[in-house]
Amino acid sequence: QVQLVESGGGLVQAGGSLRLSCVASGHTFSTYAMGWFRQAPGKEREFVAAISRNGGSIYYSDSVKGRFTISRDNAKNTVYLQMNNLTPEDTAVYYCAADRLRAASYMRGDYWGQGTQVTVSS
Repeated sequence: QVQLVESGGGLVQAGGSLRLSCVASGHTFSTYAMGWFRQAPGKEREFVAAISRNGGSIYYSDSVKGRFTISRDNAKNTVYLQMNNLTPEDTAVYYCAADRLRAASYMRGDYWGQGTQVTVSS
């Protein structure tokens, strides 16, 4: 089992940037595909980005492609989400997720963090 703790959320103006971090407990971080999801008020949780165990394969939702970058540092048990050119539509709680067996392209989330709020003002 892995425990995930996100950080880096906050309030930012439209056009600004934020970097989210998610630190995983344990010594098997490199065996998990990692991803980010988000949930806006009144909406269902949606996929944002995923990265394979060795970082060689990366996937984005169409809504963030070209603006967000997911990366991971297996030595630090950490996955990042660099978010640039933010818009008010990006306002949501962002969740880090880990999948033990699925490929990153099928990211669903076996384990979840507690979430971090991102608010983008217009």
